[in-house]
Amino acid sequence: MRCLNCGYEAELDQRLLICPRCGGLMEIEVEPLKAFSPSELKGRGVWRYKQLIPGNYPELVTLGEGNTPLVRAREFNLYFKVEGSNPTGSFKDRGMTVAVSSALNLGYRIVTAASTGNTSASAAAYGARAGLKTMVILPKEKVALGKLAQAILFGATVVEVEGNFDVALQAVMKTYMSSGLVYPLNSFNPWRLEGQKTIAFEIFEEIGVPDTVLVPVGNAGNIYAIWKGFHELREHGVTESVPRMIGVQAEGASPLAKAMIKREEVPVFTDNPETIATAIRIGKPVNWKKAFKAVKESGGTITTVTDDEILNAQRALARINGLGVEPASAASYAGYLKLLQARIIDKGETSVAILTGHALKDPSSMMLAQSVRISVKPEEIQKVIEGEIRSGNSS
Repeated sequence: MRCLNCGYEAELDQRLLICPRCGGLMEIEVEPLKAFSPSELKGRGVWRYKQLIPGNYPELVTLGEGNTPLVRAREFNLYFKVEGSNPTGSFKDRGMTVAVSSALNLGYRIVTAASTGNTSASAAAYGARAGLKTMVILPKEKVALGKLAQAILFGATVVEVEGNFDVALQAVMKTYMSSGLVYPLNSFNPWRLEGQKTIAFEIFEEIGVPDTVLVPVGNAGNIYAIWKGFHELREHGVTESVPRMIGVQAEGASPLAKAMIKREEVPVFTDNPETIATAIRIGKPVNWKKAFKAVKESGGTITTVTDDEILNAQRALARINGLGVEPASAASYAGYLKLLQARIIDKGETSVAILTGHALKDPSSMMLAQSVRISVKPEEIQKVIEGEIRSGNSS
């Protein structure tokens, strides 16, 4: 394990989450396996890759996460990794199975997480499965209804605070460092990212190494985790390359993209991020250094999309490809369309857009989509159906 900030090194230790010397983020470095082949792996889902996930897990906390569909787009040379098919409807479940398994095996009784929504839903579900008490800290009136309802249903203690996600995250980190009795499940915990890197393994097993992978960026852990997965495949001698990693931020919450554009080494954070994509409404991404590492070492970039572009992409995913996602998920597709038009992505490239969460996470955003809604009397239904038939035949 190595601190990304000061270079402090330590032996692999599941109790070590942040640097004891400077408080920076820790990276987990995996030793290359000799003569490794994915054909050796058995089972399904995230824990199919147990051989590639460091740590000791005598008791697993799992809900069957992973094995999400990789769907080819009707248009373009593009695939969608549909992470909304995970048990609680988002990619967070991949990391949560590893992090909560660690918490349980280390003897913790309470787990906690700050959240824009998906982390709270996942933490609550996996905490319940493990028999642990779960406390989630949410920005008041800033979490989509579907996600808040999940946390409540799974029995978490919900703490709503005035302010944004960054305020909630600071509270979690402070509690962890001061007491040590509560296990944090946010992505500054490097063990959680070990679960999320399995997205890369699944993509590789289906289509090999794509040219480009596009990832919505909020707290910036997932883009690093996916890059790390491909990087480790190369280290194990399974592949010879990694894809270009492209992060996509909403324009109103885009400190990393702005820093990339200005070629700044350190982003200027924002205290008031605003976007309809609530899952990535984060002004101070804790994993920014890891995200920058992934992007720079893969020759990628971080771009922005507007809320209108996000909503248009959300509708296109649903009405052209039959895929229902929340707005943050649609950011990756919106970024693909924008960069394709700008010729930063070539139409001949093989690309994968990560769709991070299910549409039912944010029902209010779906209601913004224009649709044909007809109110009729019972005796008029047949006439409406006949009209639709005539319209369909003429088109």
